[in-house]
Amino acid sequence: MASKKVVSILEKLDKEYGTEYRCYLDHDSAWQLLIATILSAQCTDARVNIVTKDLFKKYPNVEAFAKADQKELEQDIKPTGFYHNKAANIIACCKMLMEKHGGNVPDDIDELTALPGVGRKTANVIRGNIYNIPSIVVDTHVKRISYKLGITKETDPVKIEYDLMKKIPKDHWILWNIHIIRLGRTICKAIKPDCENCFLKDNCPSSQRI
Repeated sequence: MASKKVVSILEKLDKEYGTEYRCYLDHDSAWQLLIATILSAQCTDARVNIVTKDLFKKYPNVEAFAKADQKELEQDIKPTGFYHNKAANIIACCKMLMEKHGGNVPDDIDELTALPGVGRKTANVIRGNIYNIPSIVVDTHVKRISYKLGITKETDPVKIEYDLMKKIPKDHWILWNIHIIRLGRTICKAIKPDCENCFLKDNCPSSQRI
């Protein structure tokens, strides 16, 4: 059973942002979202979307990525940063998808995290957005704001994920990430949060200390 504080926060988030599932990474398929999420590490979704617009035309399926020349792919994804590792992981990931999954993206958490370059965050993005499996994605916004709101005291992403799963109702696991990303980009910014105009200020210990 969720605490009164969590229920209050969720109600305000739902009222402000609605309850529609929305993914900020452009994609038309599971494999596109998988690659886009790998590219999004240490990069903005907006920049990833610019890169993938041409990338997915050049490499139209999993097999094309599996057969890609690494140096060429590195140049294709260079604007996303860390392009050496990302290119190597994408090629290795797609090779494994072809060899073990017939080119399809699995929905099992263990099978997903066994793929090169895929951690729990990426796996949960796929499970939540593609397969509608209740999952909590712990990105930088969720980590920072969940802590600021006092919902978790954990700092390790995996521990945060499990802690939030205990405290947030299952029907809001996917929405939590969607809502908190939007809050973190517009109001509760890392460098200069607008606490005065935040609709969650009455629920936030950080706001009350200012």
